[in-house]
Amino acid sequence: MLKRVYYGWWIVLACFLMNLYVGAIVFFSFTAFFEPIRTEFGWSYTQVSLASSLRGLEMGIFAPIVGFLVDRFGSRKLLLGGSVVIGLGLLTLSLTRSLAMFYMSFLLIAFGAGGCTSVVTMTAVANWFQKNIGLALGIMASGFGASGLVIPLIVALIDDFGWRLTLVILGLGMWAIGVPLSMVVRSRSESSREDGDSKDEFQTGGVEINLRDAMRSRSFIFLNVAETVRMMAVTAVVVHLMPYLSSLGFERSTGGVVAASLPLVSIFGRFGFGWLGDRTEKRAVLGATFLIMGAGLVVFSFVRDPWMIVLFLLLFSPGFGGSMVLRGAILREYFGRASFGKMIGIVLGSASVGGILGPTLAGYAFDRVGTYTSVWQAMSLVCAFATVLMVWIKPSAPVRQPV
Repeated sequence: MLKRVYYGWWIVLACFLMNLYVGAIVFFSFTAFFEPIRTEFGWSYTQVSLASSLRGLEMGIFAPIVGFLVDRFGSRKLLLGGSVVIGLGLLTLSLTRSLAMFYMSFLLIAFGAGGCTSVVTMTAVANWFQKNIGLALGIMASGFGASGLVIPLIVALIDDFGWRLTLVILGLGMWAIGVPLSMVVRSRSESSREDGDSKDEFQTGGVEINLRDAMRSRSFIFLNVAETVRMMAVTAVVVHLMPYLSSLGFERSTGGVVAASLPLVSIFGRFGFGWLGDRTEKRAVLGATFLIMGAGLVVFSFVRDPWMIVLFLLLFSPGFGGSMVLRGAILREYFGRASFGKMIGIVLGSASVGGILGPTLAGYAFDRVGTYTSVWQAMSLVCAFATVLMVWIKPSAPVRQPV
């Protein structure tokens, strides 16, 4: 008789697929829309980049709110509502005729993405796992990496049918894919137990820190700062990757391949660093991911030949993929699961500061000096600073009842 699959792994699969599609259409594909939209309307790099920052509000103003909502109402309802709103936002964006409407559409997409991205999917998975939390989050987060497979298709759709019709197709796809997947997700039953764990071990094992104590913890504060740094670098690269390579004389098709490879290569970091974090000290592994991200940015600032692009991808992509997994794994290990949704919401809210600053500063620098070089080098330094912060965090020792 075949062994029954622990239902938590079905949650992981559903969240993996949700992250794959949402990551492709909301996050990684914007670089492909960047130049066609700017060319049609004549807007500056700064003006178009700001839209990406507004889209990043799903990790900003909305993230802490979503964190409280997911702890109260569960992940399924938020995933369902978010899928509907993202589809509506993409259809609205396809009708854009002014800069104001352009920004309003991205606000709507950000509102929907708040229910379909990291806060909700990470909480859904974290509630089902303890001893395999790093691996489970790594698989779930690899959906964002696998979204790179969709980028060449989106680039082809834009080139063949235009950016407006492409947005309509992606919006309808959000409804067709997101709504069924949200039905798979459900809350963990107290009788459910992970393979190899007893019921009592899952319910009582580990530290449980309430939200008020967590927010006074040095470790929690430093994790917030580090996440701000991470998203500043990641969003700047994701949004400006194709414009940057274009400014260096690379073909648009080459930029599309690199944009697709960025999340795909990150899968190695999501799996590898997630697995390693389950077997060694998570803060040391997280510090290492920031370090190699910084090294990748240094290489990126000197790109002149294709082999340098490959080296950049081999450093930066696994680094940002692994750091995405480990932020949630450390929160789960250091502070418990009772207030996980609220805490990850606050962390992503802090990250939104970097998500707003990164693309906007990169666009402003290019408008002013005509180069991105200084931006990549400055961001490599802040990644090194985040590595230092990881030395100073530590697990929370006292066990308290959550409130």
